[in-house]
Amino acid sequence: MALVLLFSGAALAVDTEAREYTAAREAYRQWYPAVSMEGIMNGMRQLGVRDNINMFSAQADSKSLGFTANQDTPYGAAVLDISKGPFVIEMPAGPFMGLVNTHDQSWVVDMGIPGPDAGKGGKYLIVPDGYKSEIPQGYYVGKSATNKVFVVARIIPQGNDLNKAQALLSGIKIYPLATAKNQKPLTMVDISGRDGDMTSLKWESNIQFWEKLAKIINEEPVNRKKQAAYDQLKALGIEKGKAFKPNASLRSTLERAAQDSQKELLANSYATTGRPDKVKWSDRKWEWLLLNSKPEWAADHDIDTVARDRYFAQAIVMSPAMLRRDATAGSLYWGAFKDSNNKALDGGKSYKLTVPLPVPARLFWSVTLYDSDTRSLISNGSKKSSLRSLVELADLKGAKSVDLFFGPRAPAGKDAHWVKTNPGKTWFAYFRIYGPEKAAFDNTWKPGDFVQIQSESMALNQ
Repeated sequence: MALVLLFSGAALAVDTEAREYTAAREAYRQWYPAVSMEGIMNGMRQLGVRDNINMFSAQADSKSLGFTANQDTPYGAAVLDISKGPFVIEMPAGPFMGLVNTHDQSWVVDMGIPGPDAGKGGKYLIVPDGYKSEIPQGYYVGKSATNKVFVVARIIPQGNDLNKAQALLSGIKIYPLATAKNQKPLTMVDISGRDGDMTSLKWESNIQFWEKLAKIINEEPVNRKKQAAYDQLKALGIEKGKAFKPNASLRSTLERAAQDSQKELLANSYATTGRPDKVKWSDRKWEWLLLNSKPEWAADHDIDTVARDRYFAQAIVMSPAMLRRDATAGSLYWGAFKDSNNKALDGGKSYKLTVPLPVPARLFWSVTLYDSDTRSLISNGSKKSSLRSLVELADLKGAKSVDLFFGPRAPAGKDAHWVKTNPGKTWFAYFRIYGPEKAAFDNTWKPGDFVQIQSESMALNQ
């Protein structure tokens, strides 16, 4: 009898562990955008950008980790806690593109060119869901389901002076509604060129993922629309109002689930299957990163979980304006994860990318390289992770095409059109177009693929 009970107990323990593991794998995907956003917020605090007090401005480079940040447009960003009252965001007139997202990267409101002010400037009021007080006149209102919100704005450079463009971000004013008559705006902090990490990389494959998630659950109000997701977390020891203290068995299961989930998330993100809508050109390796073009998906990512997992494994923040696939889009981008022979892009090999000119961009375009592991700008010992039509490629007037080079060594005389890669590391690229024109959508224009070339033909130039 004792032996039977022993085996029964062991079987029950195995069954419990299996159920916890399955639940953890599902929860990891569900809550990954929230933990990723916590990584952004935490990284900002580590750089001295305090919630409700500071806003940062920056030109991105590889010294600071950030999921697929670009080097085309200077950024400004702030974290607001609206639990004690709404905040006002004053957007000046000009070429600004801004948005507000919740703690789980759901869309709240667009600002600037893609927003209701259409680049003419305006005042935005960010309030919590269920806000009961009277809304003053003269504001565009955004409602958030979370206390913590992320405000981010980019400015489109008018020419190649990125420093001048960055300075214009100081025209954005953010302050509590309660101080509207005696404004105390957030102060700007320039974090350009500083070492930092605005990602969840150090958490996402270990127990810290769950510790950070438990922190988020305790800090934020329960979203009743996602009650089933909260109920699932209870089985994993994560519940609002309670400390997260997993026993040794559950801790081991959660560690394993985080490791396996992170690997699967990245693998599926770079090689999404069963989604023909990722294909832009049937004879090219470039793909749409954003698979779902329905505006409502920006506010409810669970409508399409494959699109959710693919996007947030690589990138951050969401807006309906980002989902457009026509000439009304402010910008668009495609990703390349394989070369012309369908092989991973290898940092130890050399490649050429031929781009037909002119690129159908009213404003400008770029090609940017990212490290496959960090999903951040490739770190290659220089500040150059991109080739940009406003900067490195500004001398192409009259040309019918341009050859761009990527590899550990540059072709002789082609330094300006080359980005260095790192042997032993894989990478991927984004092709961005700002102000896309019709030819970007009707297939009358398309870039080449990354074609491997013999490294022996490359001149050593480091």
